[in-house]
Amino acid sequence: MEPKHLALLRILQILQKYSDSNHLLTQEDIQSHLINEYGIDMERKAVSRNLSLLREAGYEIKSGRSGSFIDSRDFTEGELRILIDGVLASKHIAANYSKDLIDKLCAQSSIYFRSHVKHIHSISQWDKTENKDLFNNIELVDDAIERNKQIIFEYNMYGADKKLHKTRIHQASPYQLILHNQRYYLMARNEHWKNMAYYRLDRIKNMKVSEETLIPITEVEGYRNGINYKEISNALPYMYTDKPVTVEFIAEDYIIDQIIDWFGKDIRIVSHGEKQVKVSLNASPMAMKHWALQYLDHIEVVHPASLRQQIKESLENGLNKYK
Repeated sequence: MEPKHLALLRILQILQKYSDSNHLLTQEDIQSHLINEYGIDMERKAVSRNLSLLREAGYEIKSGRSGSFIDSRDFTEGELRILIDGVLASKHIAANYSKDLIDKLCAQSSIYFRSHVKHIHSISQWDKTENKDLFNNIELVDDAIERNKQIIFEYNMYGADKKLHKTRIHQASPYQLILHNQRYYLMARNEHWKNMAYYRLDRIKNMKVSEETLIPITEVEGYRNGINYKEISNALPYMYTDKPVTVEFIAEDYIIDQIIDWFGKDIRIVSHGEKQVKVSLNASPMAMKHWALQYLDHIEVVHPASLRQQIKESLENGLNKYK
């Protein structure tokens, strides 16, 4: 049994949990929840006074003959569904953490919201990482950046047994966490190779903050002016670290929509004969090779010659495997 001075808080929680515009609570309903869940016995007039106090405090509580409901929440149901879908689609969040996050998001609405989100029960069927260090890694990276310190960690890759295996220990100067293609990447300078690297955060284990001071990003080649997030997003469709160059390719006009999805609008598109366009953009050659092979039936890279040659060699090697 709780003391009556907690009733104001408990009534607010009851309204948040059990009421919405389609589910109104009478004063008798509120009395019942108070006694059954918190052991607080309260008269109807006292319930009414507390509802008035909550309104005076700024809560949008609407009342009528049928009852009362809270009409002010931090998130609408549509916003919560978008956030929940984002958690489900995030392959870098382990299944058990996804379930916990979704439960917390559902708690931001009434109990009736959960019944409308049927797909939250399918979490185990989604392709999720098995690495449970993710959230701890985020906190450690933030701490290291805040303190201007380097980090040391194990970097892992999947083996034939479908389990993560350590490849080597890395020491790096961390700069930023980037969400790209539904994956979290750590943007950091590798202290062994002295270059910028993009590490999959869900591949990192046993991270610790070093006492060595991180190297300022302005001292990293190619980053004298800091981080250009637009360039990272558009010029690196895959997180390779080679320097972007001007790439030109011929494409069928029916994939323009997909090209803009991948590279954004800061690209040059001109007509090139019937039902074709010529596209010019700045991008990582390694990433463009990967992308061009993916869209093999729809595009032809014409510049630079070195990239065109690499694609040709990859095609010849692939063709030999299928002879």
